[in-house]
Amino acid sequence: MKMLARVCLQVALASLSCFAASAQPVPLGSGAYFATPKSGDRSVPPAHLRTAALIDTPAQTSQWYSTVVYSAKPEALFVQPLTIKPTAAGLELALPVKEVRATERRDVEIRYPHRSSLLIAPTAFQPGPSKLAKKGDWSVDISMANGSDDMTVSVAHGMPYAFVKIGHGDALTRLPVGATASIHPADSRVLLVHTGEVHYAVFGPTGSDWKPSTASDWLLHLPAGKGYLSAAALPDQSAETLAMLTRHAYAFVDDTRVDWAFDAASSKVETTFTATTRAMEGASSGALLGLYPHQWFNNPSVESRLGPAYDTVRGKIRLLESNSFKTSATYTGFVPFWPGITDPTRKAELAELGKVDQRNARRMMLEEGKGPYWQGKGLQRILKLMDVVEQQGDLEGRDKLLELVKKRTESWLTGEGGGYFHYDAKQGTVASYPEEFFTVEQLNDHHFTYGYWIRAAADIALRDPQWASSDKWGGMVDLLIADIATTQRSQAKFPFLRNFDPYEGHSWASGIGVGDLGNNQESSSEAINAWAGLVLWGEIKGDKALRDLGLYLYTTEINAINHYWFDIHGQVLAPEYKNLEVSQLFGGMYSHNTWWIDDPRQIKGINLLPLTTASTYLGQDPAFVKRNVASLAGETALYNARGLYAKPADIWQDIFAQYLGLADADAGLASWNRWGSFELGDTRTHALHWLQSLKEMGRPDFSVTANTTLYAVFQQPDGKRRYLAYNAGKAPMTVTFSDGKTLVVEAGKLGQR
Repeated sequence: MKMLARVCLQVALASLSCFAASAQPVPLGSGAYFATPKSGDRSVPPAHLRTAALIDTPAQTSQWYSTVVYSAKPEALFVQPLTIKPTAAGLELALPVKEVRATERRDVEIRYPHRSSLLIAPTAFQPGPSKLAKKGDWSVDISMANGSDDMTVSVAHGMPYAFVKIGHGDALTRLPVGATASIHPADSRVLLVHTGEVHYAVFGPTGSDWKPSTASDWLLHLPAGKGYLSAAALPDQSAETLAMLTRHAYAFVDDTRVDWAFDAASSKVETTFTATTRAMEGASSGALLGLYPHQWFNNPSVESRLGPAYDTVRGKIRLLESNSFKTSATYTGFVPFWPGITDPTRKAELAELGKVDQRNARRMMLEEGKGPYWQGKGLQRILKLMDVVEQQGDLEGRDKLLELVKKRTESWLTGEGGGYFHYDAKQGTVASYPEEFFTVEQLNDHHFTYGYWIRAAADIALRDPQWASSDKWGGMVDLLIADIATTQRSQAKFPFLRNFDPYEGHSWASGIGVGDLGNNQESSSEAINAWAGLVLWGEIKGDKALRDLGLYLYTTEINAINHYWFDIHGQVLAPEYKNLEVSQLFGGMYSHNTWWIDDPRQIKGINLLPLTTASTYLGQDPAFVKRNVASLAGETALYNARGLYAKPADIWQDIFAQYLGLADADAGLASWNRWGSFELGDTRTHALHWLQSLKEMGRPDFSVTANTTLYAVFQQPDGKRRYLAYNAGKAPMTVTFSDGKTLVVEAGKLGQR
């Protein structure tokens, strides 16, 4: 059995199919996964709504278009700025308009729903069920074939078009209720459609002919060999804008690709977006791309070339006439743990808390649910306690906690404990049991759940690198990483970046795309936790490609969070929105709520936890942190006025104290209650160590970077800086910070000056 595991492991995740027909369990190093669910456990849903070109590929879950893969009547796709919806009548296309909806919470939700749509349909045949036919990194083709007859629609994030190909016959365009239409007086290919708020253009090929058939229907005669058209929403009614959209209307999107690179010397992640187009007629005019705020804001490489903008749920999407553009973002660093505190009084208090938490560690490792989310969260919780115990010099306590976590982790990674992992070769996904939060039935939250396990494994490997070797437990960890973040587009075992949307710049949580407002993500901070785990695991394993992937995901998602969850740059949230931050982000909505309760403390806290040393990004705007914490009082008063009360009243007070500490360590310490409520991914020991560390080191300083991966800089009010760097390698290294300071760090150690 061990020999079989080693043979399969040599080709790692690319050869998982060699296990597909094996009996359960399937060995992988010292661990094992299961080829089928155990008796009584459900299987993952089939991704059957794909064409022959994709049906044998890993299922494209957790994306903005995943509803097409799983639902015979798919929800609207929030392409941005457009929405589209395949229906039995044809393709609906719309430009969403802002709706402000009051809630029982006495705030508002901002919605951009799929409404008042155009309909495009073939006239020679009835459209068939929609299926995913092709995917790029941020584009898709959707087939609506009926037997040998086909209508294919191509769309891409940011592009204002739906590109349509019809196998034979003519096309029908049905107007929204109350809309009017006319043929462009200078270009008979173009039908102009006007509603009260939205304006469209439908572009036929040269030689086509538009004719009204009813008050709401226009027929487009398509010449032989020219079975194509495109439809676009217009950002304004100017002649110049219409001319620009007409120029690019026949450059059909064929593929889209994202590439990234990390430059350690400058601590920059550079991302390149490239669209490939196919000219359906005339000279190739290239792509017309729509850039989101996180792509155009403070981006001098595109600033002078940006054109008209659409008002969208993500703020202004601004047009760029180009097939490619680049973004650059600073990776601001983190270290796996912070050093011990030195204040004598606080050290004594910390030692007292540490003794209590260590005695309760086994219970606290699984204090809520019994499934993989809560178990992974519990593992990380105890390991963050272990960090503090270790850095305060209690190595015996460190070793006991490490052994406790190892045994629990290993029992799951073999399937011999309270839960197990199942690899579904047909769908290309890892499922975990016992099921929580529809992670199997709807394939939800894989990055949240497995992120805890990956981070926990990395913390174990920092102390025991051999534990992470492929012939021991590393193979199972690599399996979980591959499930959420495979980079190979042709990988036969997992989809490319399952949870991450490269163009939107953040992750999605819903696996199968349920809901009429598109996919969603609530806990952006748990996504960051996953990507920090990838960075650490890649650094520990010496896997530069994995490390750079983690850096790309971590840095990019932080940028998106600062725009779309916290809006610290003031570019996104509508003036009618009453809250400072977004807690739930959808394809067509943002709101201040959670899936399980509308208690404002948990609404706000879900985008802060788990607080680790990789969470310092939350303090990039100290003034925002202070305003955000201060707003909790008013939100709580509204909650109480409804006759509702948090249980306990100070729930997650440790999280808010630590969050406030990023902006003001004294205020954070003052607000923390040693014996108050604590979040079930945290301990009192960790909370006090975090707060006192910020008191002693200062606020995170994002103005200074370093030429290594694991680093952090802090600054006291008097300007004095504290420099940290961790060396995961096997030889001493010299770290150079961007302000000229240097630090020699021994192998396997945390260095500081």
